[in-house]
Amino acid sequence: MAGGGFVDGAAGGSRAAQYEYRITSYFIFSCIVGSMGGSLFGYDLGVSGGVTQMDDFLKEFFPKVYHRKQLHLQETDYCKYDNQILTLFTSSLYYAALLSTIGVSYVTRNKGRRFSIICGSISFFAGGLMNALAKNIAMLIIGRCLLGVGIGFGNQAVPLYLSEMAPAKIRGAVNQLFQFTTCLGILIASFINYGVERIHPWGWRLSLGLAMLPATLMFVGGLFLPETPNSLVEQGKLEEARKVLEKVRGTGNVDAEFADLIDASNAARAIKNPFSNLLKRKNRPQLIIGSLAIPAFQQLTGNNSILFYAPVIFQSLGFGSNASLYSSAISNGALVLASLISMALVDKFGRRKFFLEAGCEMIITMVAVGITLALKFGKGEELSKGISVFLVLMIFLFVLAYGRSWGPLGWLVPSEIFPLETRSAGQSIVVSVNMLFTALVAQFFLKALCGLKYGIFLLFAGLIIIMSCFVYFLLPETKQVPIEEIYLLWQSHWFWKRYNTPEDNDRNGGEEFLTQTKFNHDKP
Repeated sequence: MAGGGFVDGAAGGSRAAQYEYRITSYFIFSCIVGSMGGSLFGYDLGVSGGVTQMDDFLKEFFPKVYHRKQLHLQETDYCKYDNQILTLFTSSLYYAALLSTIGVSYVTRNKGRRFSIICGSISFFAGGLMNALAKNIAMLIIGRCLLGVGIGFGNQAVPLYLSEMAPAKIRGAVNQLFQFTTCLGILIASFINYGVERIHPWGWRLSLGLAMLPATLMFVGGLFLPETPNSLVEQGKLEEARKVLEKVRGTGNVDAEFADLIDASNAARAIKNPFSNLLKRKNRPQLIIGSLAIPAFQQLTGNNSILFYAPVIFQSLGFGSNASLYSSAISNGALVLASLISMALVDKFGRRKFFLEAGCEMIITMVAVGITLALKFGKGEELSKGISVFLVLMIFLFVLAYGRSWGPLGWLVPSEIFPLETRSAGQSIVVSVNMLFTALVAQFFLKALCGLKYGIFLLFAGLIIIMSCFVYFLLPETKQVPIEEIYLLWQSHWFWKRYNTPEDNDRNGGEEFLTQTKFNHDKP
């Protein structure tokens, strides 16, 4: 299957204007299989919150939480599920992912993105099996740690794989396949939880064990994946890289793009320690924006708190068991819908507009939830039907906004802004920071919900205001800029140009790129 011919010239540059590509069946297969790594992450996000409110699971591993839940089954109670060992069941996965990512960076850079994807699927399979067979909390935690290592591999390798395989003009949409499969995994997990809730006493084992299915699909598909041309060049396999690039682009006219890959590879080979190179002055924008701010902000939006604990939150708010799972499925459906919207429009409207427009909606909905809970919640009574529907609607709109902004773009933007010489190291830090804040949110959200009550939602609203200001002032637009020329953006940005000048880089095409391209973000 082949599409019409295209030429990438949106970003300017003497070489970028000569990039050519066709949409081929080989390219589509590579992207679909590669993106399946997101389903591992998504399935775990969706399944863990549902399992932690299942009675059979709680009776076997957390009897005190089960008895407290039974005492306040239909009541509104912020502290119903406040148990640090229970939340450790969720957060331990992300601590393991955090610790594994430094080693994963070495594998991804030296063995390739494809090899990392395969390794991640094996570890995730082992974790799903261990959790399905768990007889005690120790087995649960070990299983979660194996899942975490798998996610550490997948979350680092998959966004890089998709960004490097994609032509610049559609890179945003292709990269967001990772977010789409993540959202699909979350939604499927919600429906599985809803179904196995009625299977006693081992339904929760089925929920956790089915994580082996996406891991198996990812492993088998990974055996047939091509390595990215960027990674092959980085490994010195130039002839193979050229062949893969021609096959992925559907044309033999890849001289310009291949030359950029060679230049990037030469720069990469000069770097002995990519982690220390990230600290250099010229890499300050990528370090601050990509490695630190965006992955941390993505978790501080509060969305993953809702994804982790949606069934628990809804039960804490007085919803019945089945109603809570049903309501969480609605919010997870919003993620899938939002990811489709983002895939369709992100390369047209750009990253900044999605960040800012959706940020306003997220602020409004979080404030609405906080005020509603302050007025109507916490009196030991069931919420009225009208208030319950309003809360579900606000959470639905919040997730819909997150799902087309901070959700997918939190992975897309970091994966495209690092130069090849620091890309694996940079993505390793991205995943580490993301997993650190994910683990902290997972570990302490229920404690914060118990202590701050409705104030936790107002806190998230305040954090999103700060994040939106950061994007407005400091994030340049990266849409349709060739991935090996994004470093040139910093030289024209009103703030970052003080850290990155043309003299800092000696790749071809920089001067012409800057003179031919007008960026609408020179000023905030």
